[in-house]
Amino acid sequence: IIINNINIDNINYSDLITRIQTAIEGETQISIAYANANTINLTYKESNLTDALNSFDIIHPDGVGIYFASRFLYGTGGLTDRFTGSDFYPELSKSAAENKWKMFFFGHDDEILSKIEKHNPLLLISGMHNGYDFEDSEIISKINSTENDILIIGLGTPLQENWVSTNKGKLNCKVIICVGDGIKVFSGDKTRGPKILRKLGLEWLARLALNPLKYFKRYVIGNPIFLYRIIILKMRKLA
Repeated sequence: IIINNINIDNINYSDLITRIQTAIEGETQISIAYANANTINLTYKESNLTDALNSFDIIHPDGVGIYFASRFLYGTGGLTDRFTGSDFYPELSKSAAENKWKMFFFGHDDEILSKIEKHNPLLLISGMHNGYDFEDSEIISKINSTENDILIIGLGTPLQENWVSTNKGKLNCKVIICVGDGIKVFSGDKTRGPKILRKLGLEWLARLALNPLKYFKRYVIGNPIFLYRIIILKMRKLA
C-alpha cells in the first residue's frame, strides 16, 4: 500500500521471517525499514526521508495507526494484519537463535547494548557499537570485519534510514534491519503497555503516561496531525 508516497508492504511476522531466511540462505542482501504514524509525519518535514525509505527492499508497517490508516484509505485492500515491531523482534530473536544467525547491533548506547546478550543468551552476537560515537568508515569496517547475517540498526528516524540508504552497498551483511527505539526490545528495556491496551491499539498511552516529556510531541500532537493528514489523503483519492 502507499501512504504519502511511502510503499508499505502488506506483510505479517512469518512472511518477514521467511524473507529474511531466504536472503541469508541465498547469500543476497535485503534491507528492511518500518513505517509508523511518526514516520509518515516526518516525511512531511524531512525532504530526503521518502526517497531513503523507498530505497529499502521491505518496509513493514508498525503500529495500529498505520493499520487503520490503510483500511481507511484502501478499505479491504488495506493491510491484512496488524504488525508491531515490538512483537516482531522477539520472533526474530527466536528464529535467529534457532537458525544460528549471527547478529551485529549498531545503535543506542553502551548500557542498552550491554544488556542484549544477557536478555538473549542463545543469540549469536558477532559485534556491537553504540549510535552516538562513530565514523561511517570505521563502523562499516567494524561490521564487515565480523561475520554477520543480520545487522540491527537503532539510530532513530530519519538518521538510520538515510545511513542505510547511503551505505548499504558497502556492507557485506545479508540482512539490514532498522529498528529505531525497538533496539531496546532486544535488551529487555522497551516499555510495553498492558495486553489489553496492546489489543485495543492504545499501547502508546502507557508510554505517554510513563514518560510524558519524551512522548508528548509524538503522540499528543503527532497523532491528531497524522489523523488529519490521512483524512486529507483520503479526500484527494476521492476527488
